[in-house]
Amino acid sequence: MDKADSSDSGGLPRTLEALLVGYQKADAQAIAELVCVVNPLLYRYFRAHPGMREEAPDLLQEAWLRIHKARATYQPDKPARPWLYAIAKHTLLDAVRRKARVMLRETSLDYELVSKVHVSPESLLEVARLLNTLPESQREVIQLLKVDGLTLEEVAAKTSSSVGAVKQRAHRAYRKLRGLFFIGQASAREQKKPSEL
Repeated sequence: MDKADSSDSGGLPRTLEALLVGYQKADAQAIAELVCVVNPLLYRYFRAHPGMREEAPDLLQEAWLRIHKARATYQPDKPARPWLYAIAKHTLLDAVRRKARVMLRETSLDYELVSKVHVSPESLLEVARLLNTLPESQREVIQLLKVDGLTLEEVAAKTSSSVGAVKQRAHRAYRKLRGLFFIGQASAREQKKPSEL
């Protein structure tokens, strides 16, 4: 059991577990003590993750909202720190995902660079030839994911499949295309070698 830096009315230190039980019972003193003990722990946890240092105060506030919502799930016979850090970890992971989505949306294409990209007709024909070697179900998944830009969930709905089945088809297609691509590169290198007579 973790000893908290606070004490009960008898002057003895109260554990985090005891403070969480007090929090569950809406004990105002236990809540105040819990906040004083847990705030520095979680704040340091959030500050320790690069790229999220400036968000640490917001993450701390969000973690407390989650702790409050989940307070009834805490089991007094279990250690408090793992329970608290699990909530903090999920708060942090959600924030990282959210930040990545925002950055992805805010990234604009540099049209000057895109306009300089040249794709030869031969390359397009080679890609089409490779795609045509795939079974229909795998080709459809690759088309929907990579060409149409759909999400796994959208592809699953469109193909009446589960997300797992879509992932499996895509993985098998990638593996086959990779193999075919490397075989094609090897044969092209063989053709470029000067003939030995």
